[in-house]
Amino acid sequence: MLVCPQCQFENPNTNKFCQECGTSLTQNTCPDCDSLVPFDAVQCQECGALAGVIWWALIVADPSRTDKLPSITATATATADEPLEKISSEESTYLDRRQRYRLLEVLPSPDEAKIETHVRVLDCQPFQMSLLEALAKQGADESIGLPPGERQADAAEGEPMSLAGTRLPSVQSIAVPAIAQPYLALGSKFHQALPIIHDAWQQDGQQIILLEDRALLPRLIDLWLDDDLALPALQLLHWLYEMVELWSALDAWHACRSLLEIENLRIDEDQAICLQRLYSNLPDVPVTLQDLGQLWQTLFAQSQRTQIGAIYVLLADLEAGKLETVADVRSRIEEIAHELQANQPETEMMPDLENFEPSDAAISDPMSNPERSPSSSAADLSTADASTRLEVPLPEPTLPPDVESDGDSDDLPTVVLPMQLFNLEDAGRTDIGRQRDHNEDYFGIETQTAKLESPSGKTVHARNLYILCDGMGGHAGGEVASALAVDTLRRYFKEKWQSTPFSDSTANKLPGPEVLIDAVQLANKAIYDVNQQNARSGSGRMGTTLVVLLIQDTEAAIAHVGDSRLYRYTRKRGLEQITIDHEVGQREIQRGVDPDIAYARPDAYQLTQALGPRDEHFIKPDIQYVELNEDTLLLLCSDGLTDNDLLETHWRTHVEPLLSSQANLEQGVTQLVELANQYNGHDNITAIAIRAKVRPNLDHLR
Repeated sequence: MLVCPQCQFENPNTNKFCQECGTSLTQNTCPDCDSLVPFDAVQCQECGALAGVIWWALIVADPSRTDKLPSITATATATADEPLEKISSEESTYLDRRQRYRLLEVLPSPDEAKIETHVRVLDCQPFQMSLLEALAKQGADESIGLPPGERQADAAEGEPMSLAGTRLPSVQSIAVPAIAQPYLALGSKFHQALPIIHDAWQQDGQQIILLEDRALLPRLIDLWLDDDLALPALQLLHWLYEMVELWSALDAWHACRSLLEIENLRIDEDQAICLQRLYSNLPDVPVTLQDLGQLWQTLFAQSQRTQIGAIYVLLADLEAGKLETVADVRSRIEEIAHELQANQPETEMMPDLENFEPSDAAISDPMSNPERSPSSSAADLSTADASTRLEVPLPEPTLPPDVESDGDSDDLPTVVLPMQLFNLEDAGRTDIGRQRDHNEDYFGIETQTAKLESPSGKTVHARNLYILCDGMGGHAGGEVASALAVDTLRRYFKEKWQSTPFSDSTANKLPGPEVLIDAVQLANKAIYDVNQQNARSGSGRMGTTLVVLLIQDTEAAIAHVGDSRLYRYTRKRGLEQITIDHEVGQREIQRGVDPDIAYARPDAYQLTQALGPRDEHFIKPDIQYVELNEDTLLLLCSDGLTDNDLLETHWRTHVEPLLSSQANLEQGVTQLVELANQYNGHDNITAIAIRAKVRPNLDHLR
C-alpha cells in the first residue's frame, strides 16, 4: 500500500493521488519551492534543492559466503565524490533486485571488495511501506530482537524486506539480518541516540540495512575542540554521562565499539550525544570501560582544556581499573556534577549549537582498517558526506533474552544537570468537524516571553497561558459558554499572574493551587450566572469543559474540568495522558469497578463535572504541577481529537515528529485535525500544541 506523506492515509498501490486528501502519490514535493519532483530525481528541477528521499546503505559481507562477494555492482562511471545530480538513472543500477533503491555512489568492484561498505541510495518508491513499517503496523514479529540462533527461518534469498505491492510475506518466515537486530531492539528507548532503520534484507551472502544519514549533524570532536564555544565543564560531564548510559545498553549487543569510533559520535539538535551508526565489537578484541576512559582522555588532551581535579581523578581511576562497572562510573559522574553545582562560582551557559559549522578536517573511513584496536580512532577527525535526514515508524523492540530489564526508564542523564528553557513554540487550531453545523469549541493562547541572547547562548523566560474549552448546550449555548470561560480566565491570569514585570523576583513562580481553583470557580460563576439570568433549565443550561495550562519557564501548572485532555510526549516516556476525564466510567474505575464493567454502562461517557450548569459547590477542578526537565511536546485536545484512542493509535506518525525543532508546528496541528476528521469527524475538533526545548541550566551558578 501507499502511505500518503501528508495525511498518512493508506492507499491502494494503484492510486496516483491520495483518495483522502488528494496529495500526489507519484511524485515528491520540493521542500523549498513546493514543486512536484519525480521519485527518481535527486534534486528539484525548478530550484535545485534536494528533494529525493535518500538513505544510507550499509552492506556487510557474511564471512561464510566469501565466494560470492560482492555480487552487487554498479555500472556508473561517476565517482562517489561527484555531485549527486550527475549520477543519473541511466548511469547507475539498483541496490536491490526489485529496483526500489537506486545507487547514488559506485560500489567497489569484486577485486576491491571489503568486508563492509556503505553507499547512499535514492528511494524510488518512498511512499511504499518497507517491511519494517509493515511490522510496526501489524505488530512486531517474535523473531525481531532475538539472537541469531532463535530467529525464524531465513527469508527467500535476495528478497529485500520491503513491500513491492504484491503480497506481504508471512512475518513468521522472515529473518531480520543480524546487523539490524540491535537497531530494532534499542530503537525505542534510545530513539534519539540511534539512527532510524528503514529497511533490511539479505542478498547474495550479504546483509544490507538502510539507515537515516546523520552526516550533517555536528561531530562531538568538532564541538569539543572549538575554543570559541567555551563549553562549560558541566556540559562536557553531561555528554560523558550520556555515553555511559549508552555503553550499558550497547554492551548487551556487543556494540560498545560504537562509542569508541570518534567520527561516529555526533551531537543532535537537542545537544545530546547520538551515533551515526552501530559498530560491532571486533572478534578477539575485548572492549572495556578502560577503552572509554582512554577516549575521554584523548578528547581532553586534544582540546587542551584545563581539567578540574575531580575529572582528572575520574580518568585516572578508569585507566587503573578502579571503576569496574557502569554503575561505578555513573555514580562518580553524578558526584562530580553535584560538586560543580555547589562549588563552582562562575560557569558559562551552554552555547547555542543550532548554527554550528563543523570543521573541514578529514580522515579515512573509520572502518578502512578493521584490525586496529577499538580505541585507536580517538584522534580521528573527518567530515562525512551530507544527505537527507528522514524518520519512519519502527516496530516495538524486545530486549535480548540475556538482559533482564528492571522496567526503570528513569535512570537517564537528566539527573546530572538542572534544565532551563531555550525555546518555546505553540500553535492552535479548531475545526467544526464533518457532522456539526456550528463549532462549540473555543481556545485561547496568551504568551509572554523574554529572550536573553549573548555569545555564550540563548535563554528564554516565559509566562504562557493556554486554554481549551468544549462547550455544550445546543445552538448559541455551548459556544457562548466556551468563549465566556476562555475570556474570563484570560482576564483573571492577566491580572493575577502575567501583569508583573519579568524583572520582579515575585514573577518567577507559578500561581499556587488556590489561585488556579479560584480562577476556575470564577469562570464557572460567569457561565452559571448567565444560565440563571436566562432561566435555563435541564439540558438547556449551557456549560463547557476546561483544560488550562500555565507555563513558567520549565514549570507548568494544569487545571482541568470535564473530558478535554492534556497529553505529554517526551522521548524518554513516550505519549502520556496527564489528565483523567471527569465522566461516569472513570468515576466507577476509581471506585474499584473493573474498566470493562464501568464502560459497559449506558451513561459511562456522561460528564460528572462541567463549568456552568451548577454552582461552585459542585466544581472541584483537578490541579497538577509538572516540570519540563527534558524536551517536551504538550497537547491540549477536545474530545473530537481524542475519541477512539486516536492519539494513542497514531502518535508515532502525528505526535512524535513534532518534538523535533525541524518540524513545522502549525502544519503538525493541521495534520492532527485532518486525522481526526478522517477517523472521527463526528464532533468539533480543537488542538493546541506546545513544544518546549530545554538544555542544561547553568545560570544559577554565576
